[in-house]
Amino acid sequence: MNNILKIIIIIAIIPIIIYLGVTYFPEEEENYEPINNEKLKEKIGQMLIIGFRGTEIDENSYISKTINELNIGGIILFDKDNPSGEFPRNIINYDQTKKLIEDLNRYSSSPLFISIDAEGGQINRLKEVYGFKNIPSAKQMGKETIEETENQANILGQELKALGFNLDFAPDVDVNVNPENPIIGQLERSFSADPIKVYEHASSFIKGLHQNNIITAIKHFPGHGSSTTDSHLGLVDVTNTYKQNELIPYQKLIENGYSDMVMTAHIINTNIDSVYPATLSPLFIKNILRDELNFNGVVVSDDMQMGAIVDNYGYDEAIIKAINAGCDMLIISNNGKTYDEKAPSDAVDIILKAIERGEISSEQINDSYNRIQVLKEKYKIKKDD
Repeated sequence: MNNILKIIIIIAIIPIIIYLGVTYFPEEEENYEPINNEKLKEKIGQMLIIGFRGTEIDENSYISKTINELNIGGIILFDKDNPSGEFPRNIINYDQTKKLIEDLNRYSSSPLFISIDAEGGQINRLKEVYGFKNIPSAKQMGKETIEETENQANILGQELKALGFNLDFAPDVDVNVNPENPIIGQLERSFSADPIKVYEHASSFIKGLHQNNIITAIKHFPGHGSSTTDSHLGLVDVTNTYKQNELIPYQKLIENGYSDMVMTAHIINTNIDSVYPATLSPLFIKNILRDELNFNGVVVSDDMQMGAIVDNYGYDEAIIKAINAGCDMLIISNNGKTYDEKAPSDAVDIILKAIERGEISSEQINDSYNRIQVLKEKYKIKKDD
């Protein structure tokens, strides 16, 4: 009789146990949030800075449609179209450039980084011959006082602001280790061979642009000054030429509160990473730039269509590795060897599929998106009502 009673009791309480188990210990699947491709796609679009052909646009232009379809984060303008070798690409003169930027903002549904390479000297898309202000090269500024460097950057910043730009890929903080360097030294892009002097002039240059609410991007991390070749043309190996003091300008700027952007270099140093260049290497970006130097701002790649990348890595591989290395934004200028209007949408698809395969984490995308939005909010980059 006792055994029968026990059985009856057990049978009676089993449903209660099951109910309590479901109520207090729900299956993980109930808390699982599936990937929202549309939301992720919007965030990925913000991670791209893209280039295009055109000196004027309307709402039906390729760039207007692409900006809105992909929720693009930024635009980069050029004077010359490198794939064709022709002028103009986007910039003809002051009034035309100002109107183009106004229209880019008008036809965009979200706020944009409107960017340019304007360092001074030869590296300035706003050339005096087009009617813009003449800004001396970094080498020339490095020979003057830091106050004069700030003054020149302020003049440049005023012009950038008046035109509608909000992001300048400058200053170049490469140390002039090799004066014969074809892409840095020979083009007078370095302030000095002394890293402290580079830091001082770069700090003043940044201050001059900041007075006009222009975002800066120091480059080319971890230092391109010792190279003997041009990363626009192919992969650059600095293993035997790189000097540790090339990190000093980054270190001192970041220590003193710099938090805008750092642009990576397509250079390889096998003493750090035996396989990949800095743009594709977490050893450079996550370990050195983030963890050792404590940089918390936006990391932007140099152009992903430069020879150093396209000649050595597939587009898919390069995009995925750059994201996993720690790049928050990718420049797809469409101003390298070829012009491909599908390149931005292909990049978004590559990243989305990599997330679905588990090759890129959605957390990485969220972190990058948040850094981008913090920077835009800091500089009040927003859509007008």
